[in-house]
Amino acid sequence: MAHQKITMEDVRHVARLSRLALDDVQLQKFATQLETILGYVDKLGALDVSGIEPMAHALPLHNVLREDVIEPSLPLEQVLRNAPQTDGPFFKVPKVIGGDEDSAG
Repeated sequence: MAHQKITMEDVRHVARLSRLALDDVQLQKFATQLETILGYVDKLGALDVSGIEPMAHALPLHNVLREDVIEPSLPLEQVLRNAPQTDGPFFKVPKVIGGDEDSAG
């Protein structure tokens, strides 16, 4: 499963598509690095993986969330004690959207 050699023109083309300005030294460096990466991919492609089950993760994943259990809510008075300002049974917060024309009062 041999790959084609990465040319400077290939790297220049990818750099242009990526909007990267690379000089010839950088182009040569990346061409060499890409060659090395593709060499490793070739090694992986040569392995017999016919008996190996495909997986999405190297480690088994388990849901770490707790069960959703309905419990009684805090009393309204206790909740509103944490608010800097209230308006009846509501939290009062500074206006963040709109101008004076959106004000009701």
